[in-house]
Amino acid sequence: MVQSFRSQGHGELARIGVAVCHGFTGSPVSMQGWSDYLAEAGFAVNMPLLAGHGTTWQELSKTPWEDWYRDFEAAYLELAARCDTVFVAGMSMGGALALRVAALHPVAGVAVVNPGLTFSDPKAKYAGMLKFVLKSVPAIGNDMKVQGISEGAYPRTPIAAVHQLAQLFENTIELLPRVTAPTLVFRSTVDHVVPDSSVEVIKEKLGAAELQIIPLENSYHVATMDHDAPLIFSQSVDFFRRNHHAI
Repeated sequence: MVQSFRSQGHGELARIGVAVCHGFTGSPVSMQGWSDYLAEAGFAVNMPLLAGHGTTWQELSKTPWEDWYRDFEAAYLELAARCDTVFVAGMSMGGALALRVAALHPVAGVAVVNPGLTFSDPKAKYAGMLKFVLKSVPAIGNDMKVQGISEGAYPRTPIAAVHQLAQLFENTIELLPRVTAPTLVFRSTVDHVVPDSSVEVIKEKLGAAELQIIPLENSYHVATMDHDAPLIFSQSVDFFRRNHHAI
C-alpha cells in the first residue's frame, strides 16, 4: 500500500516545514528517501499521495489536474498552519506543482528535481484529441542509472492524464513570474523523461531573484533514488537552512 508521509519535526528545525511532492504516474516511493532525510534532520515534512496515483492508471485517467494540485496545496497549508516557515519541494510534475504553490502562497523557498513544464514527445500536444482513440501508452518509469529498484510508477501512461498534465504545465508557466522565493533546481545532465526546455522556461519566466541550478552528473530522471540522491538531500538541507533567517 503506497501511502502519504508526515513528520512532526523535532529540535531546532521543528518549526520549519517542507511539503514534498512526487511526480506524474509515480508515488511517494520516489520521494521517501528525501522525506526521511529531511525528517531525520528535524524538519516537519508533509508528502501527500496525489489523487489518481498509487491505485491504477485507469483511475488516473479520470483525475483532473486540479485534484493533484489540491492535494499538494493542502499538504502545504497543513504545514503553514503549524510552522513558522514552509518550503516546497518536488520532482518532475511534482516540481510543477511546487512552483504553482510558490506562485500562489508565501513559501520560503523552492527545491525541485528535474521539474517538468514541457514535453519531450511532440505528440503530447495532441493528447486532447488522442485520448478519444488511444487509452494509454507504455510508461517511462524507473529512469535511473541505479538498477534493481522501482519508484512505484504505473506500467501504462493514460493519454487523458497527459492532456491534464499539459494543462497543468501551461497554467504553471503563466504563473512563474509570480514565484519570488529563492529557487533551487537539481538537473540531471541525462534525463530521458523531461527535456531541457523545462529548465529553460524556468530560467526565462521565473520571478525569483535567486535561482541556483545544480547539475547531477550521475543520475537520470528519478534522481532522488539514483546515485546523486545524497547530493540532493544534503544540498537541499543547506538551502533550507540558508533561507530560514531564524537559523
